[in-house]
Amino acid sequence: MKVLVPVKRVIDYNVKVRVKADGSGVDLANVKMSMNPFDEIAVEQAIRLKEAGKAEEIVAVSIGVKQNQETLRTALAMGADRAILIVAADDVHDDIEPLAVAKLLKAVVEEEQPGLVLCGKQAIDNDMNATGQMLSALLGWSQATFASELDIDGDQAVVTREVDGGLQTIKVNMPTVATVDLRLNEPRYASLPNIMKAKKKPLDEKAAADYGVDVANRLTVVKTSEPESRKAGVKVASVDELVAKLKDEAGVL
Repeated sequence: MKVLVPVKRVIDYNVKVRVKADGSGVDLANVKMSMNPFDEIAVEQAIRLKEAGKAEEIVAVSIGVKQNQETLRTALAMGADRAILIVAADDVHDDIEPLAVAKLLKAVVEEEQPGLVLCGKQAIDNDMNATGQMLSALLGWSQATFASELDIDGDQAVVTREVDGGLQTIKVNMPTVATVDLRLNEPRYASLPNIMKAKKKPLDEKAAADYGVDVANRLTVVKTSEPESRKAGVKVASVDELVAKLKDEAGVL
């Protein structure tokens, strides 16, 4: 079985995001970028499936600017076998919308014929949480979202999902699209030898036009603003003082 893993290049989760002074978007100048954390989990799960003998090949694919090569090399260093870069934008500030990404991934799936597509449940930059579901609908495949456990049982995938009421275990027919959640696994670090080997692994570069997909944005960001800063806390000397403040100042009692 072949596993396809889409990966996105986002601002590193350790970096404090800065909004541009004019509110037109997020400032990406001289900012460290890395693989979306949920996509890292998806790559790790694909590698574990291969190590368990349930997958033969892992293909990482990324859609965006040429700099996404760095993200794909990280996936290759972790253990992916080869990578595909679809250049769909020239400016790092251009974020390809989920529907366009899903259409491009559909074309890649039809070329590669994987048995499983493993996506991160969402990207931490736009929090859309839509690409995996859209891809499933376009392909007419089954889907399993928010996976916290995943295993392959013959021609079915057994997935434990995180839902509001707790955990839900489902079986879906293969081929399938699965989106992974935070608690599925702990991604491995790429070792230096594997980082060196990744430079020699195949990475094919294509353009969105090769697939006949229009990637023009259908949404317009009107304004971007930072969240309001939290007010400093107040120390109280006694329970009576706490109750008084909750009653008289906060008005919650």
